[in-house]
Amino acid sequence: MARPALKRVGVIRTFILNRLEDESGVSGKGHVAIGVIFPSGRCVMEWLVHPYTMGWYTKIEDVIAVHGHNGKTEVEVYG
Repeated sequence: MARPALKRVGVIRTFILNRLEDESGVSGKGHVAIGVIFPSGRCVMEWLVHPYTMGWYTKIEDVIAVHGHNGKTEVEVYG
């Protein structure tokens, strides 16, 4: 039985959370997390620092709202 052809659903983009200043003293500075943005706009992010957790977000703006620290963290999107 032949498999159905896959449809192109869009581009998956990547992003890096670049912490310019660590106001909480927990994650440090620099590239502290990486993630993907699915064609739907939903995001998954993985921390590169202990405890190396992951988070799921409805949109990239939610990542910025939670982790942006009032402009002290940049989200660099690629793709």
